[in-house]
Amino acid sequence: MLVLSRHKDETIMIGDDIELTIVDIRGDKVRVGIKAPSSIPVHRKEVYDAIKKENEGASSFERNDLKEIPPPRIARF
Repeated sequence: MLVLSRHKDETIMIGDDIELTIVDIRGDKVRVGIKAPSSIPVHRKEVYDAIKKENEGASSFERNDLKEIPPPRIARF
């Protein structure tokens, strides 16, 4: 892990497209502004972990799960 020290209003660049700016420092909390292309998702870690867990759960299934899906109805004309 790279650890950098920054003061308020100073910026860290990640590659050519992502800027992290220290917006405010209050006690033990630091507010960070993030400027990134819209194609790059930016989430707090706890939100990212929840999304990842939800996606993993949605992509896995048990064979018994298929019993809950009713058979298709065939239209007769």
